Amino acid sequence: MLVTFGVAVRMGVHRVVDVAWGIGFTAIAAVTWWASAGSGDPGRRLLVTALTTVWGLRLAVHIARRGRGHGEDPRYEALLARASGSRRLYALRVVYVLQAFLVWLVSLPVQAAQYLTGPMGALAWSGVGVWAVGLVFEAVGDAQLARFKADPANRGRIMDRGLWRWTRHPNYFGDFCVWWGLFLIVCDSAAAAAVTVVSPVTMSLLLINGSGKRLLERRMADRPGYAAYAARTSGFFPLPPK
Repeated sequence: MLVTFGVAVRMGVHRVVDVAWGIGFTAIAAVTWWASAGSGDPGRRLLVTALTTVWGLRLAVHIARRGRGHGEDPRYEALLARASGSRRLYALRVVYVLQAFLVWLVSLPVQAAQYLTGPMGALAWSGVGVWAVGLVFEAVGDAQLARFKADPANRGRIMDRGLWRWTRHPNYFGDFCVWWGLFLIVCDSAAAAAVTVVSPVTMSLLLINGSGKRLLERRMADRPGYAAYAARTSGFFPLPPK
């Protein structure tokens, strides 16, 4: 995050921190995989590292492509407008340091999984399935939205096709499943589950009540047609449209 802060200052935009979010999780998975050599079950270590890396790098690449050629993200413009002193120091404190802490906190199941010694049980394998559902929702939802926005005929319209007919936030729902899935991989150990359950709970709160769903819907509320879309489409969990 400190490296990203330096890059952001040089570029003049802080939206690059969103790219570092996925890379940060990948880095933690790689470091703990290396550090746990000889301590945990090799299969579980390799699997949880691969799942985290696939999710993190896909997200980083997607966000980098989406933001290419654009200026500052309105979220960060609004946040930095609150600074009473140096905007750079304020950004370092409330964006980069905070996100560094959140990456460490949310990744606790990934870290703990590297040190579990027993073989993976049914609960852990079900976590892989939940992770896969999440990745599909996130990747497909992002791809559908990108194609929709790329068509000039859709300018000013609300995306209500594909997965977006079933939930207003397929990408956030996908994130939700990814982290509950990774948590299930450590649930073979009751102690590890008790310590790391804070991770998916924190991610769920961020996605639903924090910087995810709630903040985005506040920005979308005045868009023509959004109220009707919200009335017929589930707010988070996929359901048939009304």
